[in-house]
Amino acid sequence: MSGEFDRYRSPLETRYASEAMQRLWSDGHRFRTWRRLWLALAESEKALGLDITDSQIQAMREHLDDIDYESAAKHEQRLRHDVMAHVHTFGEAAPEARGIIHLGATSQFVNCNAELLILRDAMQLLATKAASVIAALGQFATQWKDLPTLGFTHYQPAQPVTVGRRAITWAQDFWLGLEDLEFRIESLRFRGVRGATGTQASFLALFDGDESKVDELDRLVTRQMGWSEDRRLPVTGQTYPRIVDAQITSCLAAMSAAVHKCATDIRLLANRKEIEEPFGKKQIGSSAMPYKRNPMRCERACGMARFVMTLASSPLQTASTQWFERTLDDSANRRLVLPEAFLALDGCLDIMRDVLAGLVVYPETIRRNLEAELPFMASEELLMEAVRRGGDRQEVHEAIRQHAQDAANRVKSEGADNDLIERLRKEPLMDGIDLEALLDPARYIGRSSSQVDQFNDKIVGPISQRYAPEALDEAALKV
Repeated sequence: MSGEFDRYRSPLETRYASEAMQRLWSDGHRFRTWRRLWLALAESEKALGLDITDSQIQAMREHLDDIDYESAAKHEQRLRHDVMAHVHTFGEAAPEARGIIHLGATSQFVNCNAELLILRDAMQLLATKAASVIAALGQFATQWKDLPTLGFTHYQPAQPVTVGRRAITWAQDFWLGLEDLEFRIESLRFRGVRGATGTQASFLALFDGDESKVDELDRLVTRQMGWSEDRRLPVTGQTYPRIVDAQITSCLAAMSAAVHKCATDIRLLANRKEIEEPFGKKQIGSSAMPYKRNPMRCERACGMARFVMTLASSPLQTASTQWFERTLDDSANRRLVLPEAFLALDGCLDIMRDVLAGLVVYPETIRRNLEAELPFMASEELLMEAVRRGGDRQEVHEAIRQHAQDAANRVKSEGADNDLIERLRKEPLMDGIDLEALLDPARYIGRSSSQVDQFNDKIVGPISQRYAPEALDEAALKV
């Protein structure tokens, strides 16, 4: 037991990422996918007339999952080549098929195609989780669509919105990220059967120069791996274009920015005691300050989101430095960047699902904070009403301006309540005006409520129907 604490383990594994995402990026899943690719290649080559027997195919099929990892490690230590180590290990498991495994292929036949399959499935998992976040925000927005709250621009008090209206601005960021992610899933193309530099020369030799059979082989393998044959890359070097990795990680970075924005706003609102993330009965906010209710889940989401955003630049550099048909300096970098970007964003989305499912709203504090600033917000309405009653616009403006400045100075210098309305009640230019009616917060929230309804109808509803996020397992946070 103590041995696991004596070597480094990624916190993405031990603390943050889900089991489902970890399985997708596991070595076992990768190597089992390699064997399925080798089987698809052999079956397709046999179908096109190469001398491969049914019993060889059957031998491969019977050993797709029973990988001897110890043997593979020994082969890799000797050969210094991970793919060839697994070719030998597969051949030991299925000796009858040993001579036709990996026939005509280069290492990137299994590496690239397996990675594309993993990327597609991993993006699909993230899309489902993002849809769940959007659905949760839609429900929250509906519940609080009519509750006015102080708006902010420049982090200064501004025209009111509603709690629900603010939530759909968060949801819209996630929706834009999901839309990009869906595009990446839909437009992702399979590498297929391409050979050492992408020219398919080895397969052309196997089929005695018959280009139609080489093209058919590519189509057959693509279909057998569950990919539409019209979603193949038209040309490649030795690898699929590394610009694809850059596009995908940039997409993940954008989704992470949506996480960061939403989680940051919740942290700021927690400081104002208006909205808080859920807090367990036994949870400790601070080891030194027992009263603390720190927004630790949102803080963690921000930290990991920032990590994903920093990863976006590395695939761009990798793509830009792939000399001619390929260099190997992409390998170690991609082994780090691709899994960790997915694992970290996966953890971020699970945190947001957990937070949003239990978000706590304090309506009375929201009302009190709004009322402290609302007289300033209502000054334009007061001005227009006084002018409608025959007042001189410039004279009324100056009177309101002076009273507002004096009230603001009292709030800031003395820590007193905002007494602007009391001052205006005594202002002759305001005689006859129903100040209480003009201070109804509902007058100043515009179309906040209807915008929530429209967003839910047009965006959240269709997303929920496509993804059925309620069927997704609840986010079980480890810490």
